[in-house]
Amino acid sequence: MAKFELRLPKMGESVAEATITSWLKEVGDTIELDEAVVEIATDKVDSEVPSEVEGVLLEKRFDVDDVVQVGDVLAIIETEGEDIPSTSSIATEIMETNQPVEHVEQTISIARETVSSAFTSNDSRFYSPLVKNIAKEEGVSQEELGAINGTGKDGRVTKNDILDYVESRAGKSREIQQEQKPIVPVPPIQMPKASDAPIVTSGEDEIIEMTRMGKLIAHHMVESVQTSAHVQSFIEADVTKIWNWRKKVKDTFMKREGENLTFTPIFMEAIAKALRDFPMMNISVKGDTIIKKKNINLGMAASLPDGNLIVPVIKNADQLNLVGMTKQVNDLANRARLNQLKPDEIQGGTYTVTNVGTFGSIMGTPIINQPQVGILALGAIRKVPAVIETSEGDFIGIRYKMFLSHSYDHRVVNGALGGQFVRAVKDYLEAWDINREI
Repeated sequence: MAKFELRLPKMGESVAEATITSWLKEVGDTIELDEAVVEIATDKVDSEVPSEVEGVLLEKRFDVDDVVQVGDVLAIIETEGEDIPSTSSIATEIMETNQPVEHVEQTISIARETVSSAFTSNDSRFYSPLVKNIAKEEGVSQEELGAINGTGKDGRVTKNDILDYVESRAGKSREIQQEQKPIVPVPPIQMPKASDAPIVTSGEDEIIEMTRMGKLIAHHMVESVQTSAHVQSFIEADVTKIWNWRKKVKDTFMKREGENLTFTPIFMEAIAKALRDFPMMNISVKGDTIIKKKNINLGMAASLPDGNLIVPVIKNADQLNLVGMTKQVNDLANRARLNQLKPDEIQGGTYTVTNVGTFGSIMGTPIINQPQVGILALGAIRKVPAVIETSEGDFIGIRYKMFLSHSYDHRVVNGALGGQFVRAVKDYLEAWDINREI
């Protein structure tokens, strides 16, 4: 018999850790190839970790709610034959580097000595890599770490335990500093911030704990507003041609492709074209530098069953025809509602689109999805009276119109560029070919 180490795989360019939400297999259970073993949650998406081999679950290395780093061994699976190295193990990385064996052995030896010397004492408790990293970054000694009362299984120190300790220690330090300060005149009373204002509740009020994803979304929204100088441009587009064209072809499209042709892929196609015309809208900001993106990857805000939003990404959107765009939009939207998106499918977006018209709103002022510099809100399509100009004079007619709301980062996108971009989207929509074939 042999043993296989099931490790936490790499789940995207910015994902370094995950929280175990539930084990789908227990010790002693038989596991098939590619069968899900454990469910995990990151700050991006919930997912499953499948097995790379067939065998029997021999050992679980982590408990539910434990935070695991990418590359950590989640479980041991017993298989038939010789030991099988994990695809994400150190051995694989060593082979990819093509370094001499002596150099690799020396590197591993140094790493082991560094880890062991950083936390060597008579403390026999297990500390997760995350806890060790936090302790190292915050200057928490081994003696302090050993004195923390752990709330995890068997008294294990969790992420929250050490963060609470660090915060408590910082509070005590501030109190000592305040005691040492000389007495100064009391400054004028200032109004408290909204977050500091007292909230009065009655016995009839319901207190609801925010979900994990709700907390993450709240954090990202506040961080985006504090990072980018948000400015909005609004424009109204006449989409009567698109409305009539879709009505004419949607049944045929469904019979031929087995897909529902919505307005979303049509709008996404126009936005991708506009981004190709204005590449300085397809950028990111890093410090004092601008990163001009080569690929146009459109993020598409989609609703989850709990009411939160997630943003799956259509990669290389400008290279898709309308059929391909429709299939991508429908597939990502459907799997988003079923919580079946993969981590890579919500990574790498360069510009985001949100359809506020789905909820009946005629326009909105969306918050930029960092580190992007723009986001476009699509308002509801309305049947309205409008002035129509013809060679024979002006007259009033019924038209289908919608508002486009463009939020952009005024640090790097000026009003001219922001306005020209959304105008280009409008022009593409209004120039729709009523005789177009797909």
